[in-house]
Amino acid sequence: MQIIRFADLCAQGQARGKRVFIRADLNVPFDDHGHISEDTRIRASVPAIQMALDAGAAVMVTSHLGRPTEGAFKPEDSLAPVAKRLTELLGREVPLVADWVGGVSVAPGQVVMLENCRVNLGEKKNSESLAKQMAALCDIYVNDAFGTAHRAEGTTHGIAQFAAIACAGPLLSAEIDAITKALAAPKRPLAAIVAGSKVSTKLTILQALSRNVDQLIVGGGIANTFMLAAGLNIGKSLAEPDLIGEAKAVIEAMKARGAEVPIPTDVVCAKTFSSDAVATVKKATEVADDDLILDIGPDTAARLATQLKAAGTIVWNGPMGVFEFDAFENGTKVVAHAIADSSAFSIAGGGDTLAAIAKYGIESKIGYISTGGGAFLEVLEGKTLPAFEILMKRAA
Repeated sequence: MQIIRFADLCAQGQARGKRVFIRADLNVPFDDHGHISEDTRIRASVPAIQMALDAGAAVMVTSHLGRPTEGAFKPEDSLAPVAKRLTELLGREVPLVADWVGGVSVAPGQVVMLENCRVNLGEKKNSESLAKQMAALCDIYVNDAFGTAHRAEGTTHGIAQFAAIACAGPLLSAEIDAITKALAAPKRPLAAIVAGSKVSTKLTILQALSRNVDQLIVGGGIANTFMLAAGLNIGKSLAEPDLIGEAKAVIEAMKARGAEVPIPTDVVCAKTFSSDAVATVKKATEVADDDLILDIGPDTAARLATQLKAAGTIVWNGPMGVFEFDAFENGTKVVAHAIADSSAFSIAGGGDTLAAIAKYGIESKIGYISTGGGAFLEVLEGKTLPAFEILMKRAA
């Protein structure tokens, strides 16, 4: 993917004395007391900001936070807590600037936080007039927000059309490189894990991957639907019987290419959905009508682990079962450790996947952990994200 990289501009001295506008993803969660409860995204934004400061640029940083109403700013919409946390991380004051579209005062070597960009009228609809106003604020526009790369908004797309230079920050560049390595030029065999509660939410992803991957591993409620498609009884487990035809089509598409969708041969069942439910391992052919399948069984997990350890590339999105309950975590745990122990390049994304990675302490053993939820899923669907599209256009 041909893009201009901010790191290259800095290395060439092109950012010195220039006004740099960084679109970061600082949309962090808060607790009931209004304190930031998890700051991964803020910490992930630091390298781009520090890179710009080290290069002698005048730095402006903005992000969305929550879902504010355009033109109607409320105190809870403010990036003030984020600016405070960024001040701590950078070891320098990060002033917060409100009503910034008309102009920003910032000197080379300084950094300011521009208030919640989604409060600006026209941001979500990618207003051309707003985009031109924002582009006039800077000499270099830097998109470092992969989490919003699938949205064509003022600060993710419009400004990139009109800024003198539009480029990708280090975080976005790393995402592009990882995605390219995993999907565009993968080392084979390419294994993809797509799990979750519903086939319907990931049907287009399953269809897209079935045309490219060597192994398409399904888990969770998605696996239950595929078990139905394979003629197995799943009791009262979560599934979508009306999508059996689509599941069969994915299986056949894989088979036609000499690839496979491994169907569980054993499962872990319970009579109720609860953390203290009694877990029973059963053959996939012996599930009772009143059973709930809440995980893949140990034999299936071991078989998948063997396949994953032999893979060249692994794409992981979703847990194999209800891993939040200890009795039903084995499938996810075994698969997670198999990915960690594999010599394959692995890329993982999605909230539940990241939670599993954290639970099993394997962060350092995953090739790349994607910061974007919806954006990551759209890439798996084979879509070209608006933010990527405009940066490639500007690099041409």
